[in-house]
Amino acid sequence: MVAAVIVAAGQGKRFGPDTDKLFLEVAGLPVVAHTWRRFDRTPVVDEIVVVVRSGMESAFEDIGAGLGLGKPWRLAAGGRERQDSVWNGLSAVSAGVNIVAIQDGARPCTAPEVIEATILAARETGAAVAAQRVTDTIKESANGQTIDRTVDRSRLWSVQTPQAFRREVIRLALDAVRARGLQVTDDTAACELIGQTVRLVESKAPNPKVTYPGDLPFIRSLLG
Repeated sequence: MVAAVIVAAGQGKRFGPDTDKLFLEVAGLPVVAHTWRRFDRTPVVDEIVVVVRSGMESAFEDIGAGLGLGKPWRLAAGGRERQDSVWNGLSAVSAGVNIVAIQDGARPCTAPEVIEATILAARETGAAVAAQRVTDTIKESANGQTIDRTVDRSRLWSVQTPQAFRREVIRLALDAVRARGLQVTDDTAACELIGQTVRLVESKAPNPKVTYPGDLPFIRSLLG
């Protein structure tokens, strides 16, 4: 079985204290609803867990009820850090699940074929991540004001979500993170910690995340 864990427990601080980016309406639905529906409509996904912060349960239940979803779903409680939310999501999936695809709630445009390819790669390798080749020229700056050097972009990838794993692999990786008191910004970093190979799955179509208000027009154009 395959479970999708949609991490939707963040507060979107770059949008300001009074705006929850996940509930901004884009192309007729809240951002997170588009994300949720993408995974519900992906045939290889069997169930969905949405990780939400305390106090937002009823809002997510209303979204789920209104989407006409075909897959079983449940909510899980968010944690203090993203990795804690992921852990709670993993703990909420059904016992028979052996592959987990972890997705940012604020990434609503992921192509179904990328979701499926990432899950397949994780089944084969143990861990996989949707990613895009870096095409801009990258500069390194120690002081944030002047250039120190140009970085070889031919070896650079920008990682996204979904990030998919065999269930036992991601639990082992996050166990290692927790045991060492570390914080990681994505789940593949936890795999690096235990030496787990992570397959890159190239995402050729745009797969943006809502991070700043200026991201919305582009995402609206993709969803529309």
